[in-house]
Amino acid sequence: MTDRHDAPAAALPGPEVLKAFEAATGFMPVDEGLALYAAAVEAAGRTGLPVLEIGTYCGRSAVLLADAARRTGTVALTVDHHRGSEEQQPGWEYHDPTLVDPEVGRMDTLPVFRRTLFHAGLEEHVVALVGRSPQIAALWGGRLALVFIDGGHTDEHATGDYEGWAPHLAEDGLLVVHDVFPDPEDGGQAPYRVYLRALAEGFEEVSVTGSLRVLRRARG
Repeated sequence: MTDRHDAPAAALPGPEVLKAFEAATGFMPVDEGLALYAAAVEAAGRTGLPVLEIGTYCGRSAVLLADAARRTGTVALTVDHHRGSEEQQPGWEYHDPTLVDPEVGRMDTLPVFRRTLFHAGLEEHVVALVGRSPQIAALWGGRLALVFIDGGHTDEHATGDYEGWAPHLAEDGLLVVHDVFPDPEDGGQAPYRVYLRALAEGFEEVSVTGSLRVLRRARG
């Protein structure tokens, strides 16, 4: 008879971190956030490399990535121009007028994001990269434990995020894609098409939680 070895339990954030996540402005459900957190802890803990998200908004998911970085001794990188994605502009479904800078008349989520991290006690574990994803990706020279794609949901932006950042993943690193909806009635299809492309290009699915997909880069 062989011994049975259960898989280690997924990492969970502490109650204060979870409270900060739930209090932050954003759209990610708790179950998807916990799946993202577990993936970040696993990938960063195994590789010792940073984790990165594209699409930060007001910092809801960044709270979890920052705590995962603190827990594993790495850093969380956030990529966002902080002017809001397409659906957050005036006249669209997810527009929040309280996030408009009255002086310039444009969305500016950066101050709220910084306050979110401050109140969570996680500022020192995050490096905020403020700019457009393709420009930053072209300048980035390091390797990453995890890439979380949650930026613009047009094909142009989602594809650009994948093409710009997936090559920076370490071997056996994790790619996480949010808002993957196979049924068009549930949401936009650009993240779903990125997810299908990643599978076709050799990524292997690790887990599915709601609209969140965790994929692992296959060993080359």
